[in-house]
Amino acid sequence: MEPGDTGTILIRGAAQLLTLSGPPGARRGAELNELGIIKDGAVLIRDGVVLETNTSRRLENLDGAREALEINASGKVVMPGFVDSHTHLLFPPPGSPEREMVKAVNAIRTSTAKRATAEARNFLDAMARHGTTTVEAKTGAGCDRRAEMKLLRVLEALREEAVEVVPTVLLRIDPGGGAAMREMADWYIGALLPKALQRDAVRFADWACAESPNDMGCLLDYWRSARAAGIGCKVHADQLNPERAIEAAAQNFAITIDHLEQAGAADWSALARSRTMATLMPGWDIDGPAAPARALIEAGVPLALASDFHPRLRPNLNMQSVIALAFRQFGLTAAEAISAATINGAHALQCAARTGSLERGKSADLVILNISDYRDVAHSLGTNLVHLTMKRGEIIYREGEVAKRSSSSE
Repeated sequence: MEPGDTGTILIRGAAQLLTLSGPPGARRGAELNELGIIKDGAVLIRDGVVLETNTSRRLENLDGAREALEINASGKVVMPGFVDSHTHLLFPPPGSPEREMVKAVNAIRTSTAKRATAEARNFLDAMARHGTTTVEAKTGAGCDRRAEMKLLRVLEALREEAVEVVPTVLLRIDPGGGAAMREMADWYIGALLPKALQRDAVRFADWACAESPNDMGCLLDYWRSARAAGIGCKVHADQLNPERAIEAAAQNFAITIDHLEQAGAADWSALARSRTMATLMPGWDIDGPAAPARALIEAGVPLALASDFHPRLRPNLNMQSVIALAFRQFGLTAAEAISAATINGAHALQCAARTGSLERGKSADLVILNISDYRDVAHSLGTNLVHLTMKRGEIIYREGEVAKRSSSSE
C-alpha cells in the first residue's frame, strides 16, 4: 500500500492498540490514564473513517475485512495521531533574529506569502514524519497590519495540507500602550477577524500580552467579538502574575488557557471550577519553573500537551519528545501524557468529535510506532519512533530505508 491509497484497510496484529475510547468530554484526573488498550489489536477503516476496533482475530473474520488492504502492525503500537494544540508555526519566520520583534516582523513584510507558505509546509511535513496529524497554527506578528494580513493568507493556503491545520488569530500587542493598544485591538475586531472569517481562516482568537490593567478591556472586547462570530477563545498565561488572565478565561468560557508556568494553588482551583482547559508546553523554558501539571490534574483541570513549536526559539516539532519531557519535567505518567497529546489536544481544538481517538465514525488519523509497549514513548526523548502516519485513512508518511553507501565512495 502506497501513500494516497484509500478504500477499505485493515491494520492488524498490533502489540497494543490504544483506542483512547472513553467519555465524550475532555479527560480529567484518573481518566487520563485510561488508554482503551487492545492487545493484538486491529483497526478496520473504510473511506478514511474508522469502522471497528477490536482484536485482530475478531476483525479478520468480518465480511468487510476480507477484501481489505492489510497493514501488518505486528509487534508495534498503534494509536491516534498526535494533536499539537499550540504552535507558532508561522511567526517569527526561520532565520529571523532571536527575540527581536521588529526585525522578525520586517522579515515577514519583505518576504512573500508564497515563500512563507513553503516554509510552513516543510515544517508540516516534518510533523507528519513524527506522527502529528492535526496542528494549531497562529498569526502573531504584533502591531503590524500588513504582516498579520500576510500570515492570514498563509493560513488560508494551508487548508488542504496532509496534516490538518487549525488556524488561530493571535492578538499580540505591547502592554500599557494606551490609545495605540486600543486602536490595534479595534483593528483586529473590526478588520482582521471578519476577513479571517470570510476566508475560513480562523477557528480561534488567542491573546498574548503581558498582564496589565490596561489589557483587560481590550481582551474582553476582543473575546466578545470572537464569540459572537462563533470563534473559540484562548489566552497565553506565561506572565509572572497570571491571576487576572486565569480569572478572565474562566469567567468568559475560554476554551484553553496556555502555559501557566507561574500559576499557583488559587489559580488551579479556579480553573477546576470552570470549563476552561489548560494547555502546557514542557520544555518551554528548561531553566525556568515548570507548570504545575500534577496539581492541575489532581484539582480536576483537563490538561492538554503541546509543543509550542517556534521556528526560531523552540524548534521542537516532535510530540513524542513532548510526551517524554512531560514524563520527566512534569511527573506525568506515560498514559497521562499520551491522553493529553491526543484526545485532550483534540478537545483543546474543539475537534474531538472527529479525531483524537480511534472510535467508530471518527477519522482514521493514526500513527504506528516501532515499539511494543506505549510506555517506551516516555523513555525515548529525541528519538523518532514513527513507522507510519495516517490521516483520514491515507498514508502521509511511511518509514523508509537509509540510502546505502555507493561502492564508488568506498
